[in-house]
Amino acid sequence: MRKDFGNETVVTPLPVLIIATYDENGMPNAMNAAWGCQSNYHEVIFHLSSHKTTDNLQLKKAFTLSFADRKNLLIADYFGVESGYKVNKIEKAGVHTVKSKFVDAPIIEEFPLTLECKVTEISKTASGEFRVIGDVVNMSADETILDSQGKIDLSKLEPISYDSAKHCYRVLGGIVGQAFHDGLKIKNM
Repeated sequence: MRKDFGNETVVTPLPVLIIATYDENGMPNAMNAAWGCQSNYHEVIFHLSSHKTTDNLQLKKAFTLSFADRKNLLIADYFGVESGYKVNKIEKAGVHTVKSKFVDAPIIEEFPLTLECKVTEISKTASGEFRVIGDVVNMSADETILDSQGKIDLSKLEPISYDSAKHCYRVLGGIVGQAFHDGLKIKNM
């Protein structure tokens, strides 16, 4: 038997995304966002309420998007519970940044997988939130999360996702099947 929940929505997994930007003085800032995803081959989209980050996005038209991992869970969660208007979160968290070679935004070195993006659209939704679309111009990864062929190995990254039903973080698990392959068994029956 199924239970109805009305319009309560659970979409999973929701990646824990760390959005990093520079402000008007070149100071780096970061925030934790769970309402985002890849929306095309080289495009990401996310929704944010008003933050220092949205101010920076409108100003600089650039950002980096890192994937929070098990190792940096405390830092990632801190970036979601503190306001960049009140505190220099980068300094307080003790993380290290370098300027992206491709966009006017910082890369947080502690997060091993980062997308470097240009804002292609930023608009306000009917509910007053910002919808941000970014064009990925580069992906950079620390060698510690690469496999022997030089590809990203998510089991080494151990990315975390936000569980909106339980309000907790979960680690993505191991491989359970091969995409665009396993279903061929039914197709070929």
